[in-house]
Amino acid sequence: MKRNKFIRLAAAWLALLLLCSGCSQTAETPAAQKHRVALIAKSTETEFWKSVFAGAQTAATEYNLALDIRGPATEEDYETQNAMVAQAVEDGAEVIVFSAIDYQNNAPAIDAAYAAGVEIVAIDSGVDSRAVSTYIGTDNYAAGQQAAQAAVNSGAEQLYVGLINYDVSSANGQERERGVRDALKSQPNVTIVDTVNVLAAASAAQSGADQMLARHPQINVLIAFNEPTCVGAARAVKELHVSDSVWLVGFDSNVEAVDGLRTGTVDSLIVQNPYAMGYLGVESAYKLLSGQSGTLEATVDTETRIVDTANMFSADSQKALFAFG
Repeated sequence: MKRNKFIRLAAAWLALLLLCSGCSQTAETPAAQKHRVALIAKSTETEFWKSVFAGAQTAATEYNLALDIRGPATEEDYETQNAMVAQAVEDGAEVIVFSAIDYQNNAPAIDAAYAAGVEIVAIDSGVDSRAVSTYIGTDNYAAGQQAAQAAVNSGAEQLYVGLINYDVSSANGQERERGVRDALKSQPNVTIVDTVNVLAAASAAQSGADQMLARHPQINVLIAFNEPTCVGAARAVKELHVSDSVWLVGFDSNVEAVDGLRTGTVDSLIVQNPYAMGYLGVESAYKLLSGQSGTLEATVDTETRIVDTANMFSADSQKALFAFG
């Protein structure tokens, strides 16, 4: 009798364990059952993009999404981006969060993804496609005007300006330059002396700045339009020992640029909010997937601020410079 009772009790425990095991397996959503979102960036190397990815990962965790992050090795390789868009569609992405290297040449891949049933969110840099549900990022024209104001803040009686921009096909860089030009053309004491477009790499920007300053020694203001060009221009100013005579305005806030601000190699930074771009981009993907597309705005400005040697230690500036990760 005792033996039969023990067998019945053991069988009951086994059944309970199996039931609980089944419950624990269904309590968590397997990765295969999560909505799939792909974030395709311009690159994966700079601190700007790493901050974008940190924001995107936070949103993906919060909204229980499977997030795949991809990007080419350089910020000029739109063809690899297009291949990544096609691969994301093949892999089952339901939304692509996208920053276009080339405003026009990335458009056919985005249109094809949308035709295949994939929703599109644009961040940082736009693409020439009506498939985009929302754009999240800097108002780049306004940021260019901020850069122009930061240049005027140099206090020089006559400003001789050199512009160091990146790929001419990238919408955000061109919008920033247009903002600078429009803001400065009304200033009678400002002359834009030269413009170069370089690869979005610090070494290329340094070389471009070196050559520009050699051609035009009267230049006393440099404006660089993203993180790599800012770092490259700062290296040129430092190695040429012209930080006292050349006022440098840059974009973004990586460690080297902030150190340049501290030491006087960099005079002003136009600081964006890449973390917000990543977070809001993935949050928008969730809204598209959960039937909340009507709540999306066509454009979301993640805002920028001018940080310079006068305000860099204020609480707001420190939060902007060292926001996340």
